[in-house]
Amino acid sequence: MSLLKRLQGGGEANNPQQPANSSAPAEVSAPQGSIAARRAMPLPATSPQQDTYQDLKVRVQNKLLSSIDPTIDVRKMADVRRTIQELFEQILAEEGIVLSRPERARLFEQIAAEILGLGPLQPLLEDETVTEIMVNGAKNIYVERAGKLQRAAITFEDNGHVMRILERIVAPLGRRIDESSPYVDARLADGSRVNAVIPPISLVGPVLTIRKFSRSPITVDQLVKYGSLTPEAVEFLRACVIARLNIVISGGTGSGKTTLLNVMSGFIPNDERIVTIENAAELQLRQEHVVTLESRPPNVENKGEVTIRDLVVNALRMRPDRIVVGEIRDEAALDMLQAMNTGHDGSMTTAHSNSPRDTIARIETMSLMAGMDLPIRAIREQIASAIDLVIHQERMRDGTRKVVNITEITGMEGEVITMTDVFVFEQTGMENNKIVGRLRPTGLRPKFMDQIEDAGIHLPPSIFGASGRRQY
Repeated sequence: MSLLKRLQGGGEANNPQQPANSSAPAEVSAPQGSIAARRAMPLPATSPQQDTYQDLKVRVQNKLLSSIDPTIDVRKMADVRRTIQELFEQILAEEGIVLSRPERARLFEQIAAEILGLGPLQPLLEDETVTEIMVNGAKNIYVERAGKLQRAAITFEDNGHVMRILERIVAPLGRRIDESSPYVDARLADGSRVNAVIPPISLVGPVLTIRKFSRSPITVDQLVKYGSLTPEAVEFLRACVIARLNIVISGGTGSGKTTLLNVMSGFIPNDERIVTIENAAELQLRQEHVVTLESRPPNVENKGEVTIRDLVVNALRMRPDRIVVGEIRDEAALDMLQAMNTGHDGSMTTAHSNSPRDTIARIETMSLMAGMDLPIRAIREQIASAIDLVIHQERMRDGTRKVVNITEITGMEGEVITMTDVFVFEQTGMENNKIVGRLRPTGLRPKFMDQIEDAGIHLPPSIFGASGRRQY
């Protein structure tokens, strides 16, 4: 196998303008003037100088690839990069190409990114201010910075170029993406989560969404600094985790659920055995005794699938002190409730929902998906008995993420699960297009305070608003 095939996961060496394989879909045509056609327009337009630069880049890149020893060990990235740089300088000298030092460095970095990295996306992946990358076809790339979407000033050559980069992502994981399997979930080497959708499912060309993995996990002090939590709420949540309460963190997409789960997992004592279960490993627990499990999709023969539910059931046989599930989105909710109700106190998970009340309704619906034909009341009793606390987080209009509800599950009255807010976010206004407000205590002490005190933790009454703060 040639070096390029090993590096790019099956791309063509001699013509980077062509798709990586015959199954790579061509650009989708659309009637002139239609919305799809406008989205596919090459914006921003390239100038003649840019076209000349692109031709130079392709010419040098092709000659470089043909000059590299195909037997070089591509796992030694530093050695490969050094070899590429030496050949790059040699080719420029042989062809008499005169470039300024910044232009030479820029050209080399772009070519190195094409060969060793993810092409045009590599600078965005290395930019720590970028939290999410969204590719809507070859010419439309957006990023999220500080919770706000911005258009990126980069483009791919064409849809075939996007497909080559996509193949490079999924090939090392044993996954595939083609017309018979037009969408895939994957993970980069640094843990960043990737979702890709290609034609015929996508009408704008290959669509790639990358949720970047934070190299340095966000700390609880940073959440307080950002205004996501208050020091009083942090002290309360730390006590809840140490006292082994069962907690569900809820919110919408991109609201910061996994980040908060990671922070709260840090409160777990270091002498406990923790089993984490995720679709894509994102949690960064610092404790010593952690077992990380990851689900697996079916292979090309539609076999070998391992679901979150399978892993939750298996985790019960692993003698865990705590089970931390990255997200429940299906019938695994019922098994999670069973784990919480059978001695695995202190378990935590996340769920998509619009409010604490919706969180309970969604868990009820997901439990029904297990097909056990259980009466509604039985499921609600399981929920009321298993879950102690729901923490709801939202992405606000100004792009900030804030905890807006910390709600206790108090039990049942008749057929209804009862809930009590312990903390509620109160917005007081807008300042410089930023939401002004604070997560305030409601003045109500939760019923599980005895459990917290039994753990040797004594919270001052001021945490619950007993020192003259506004009461609800």
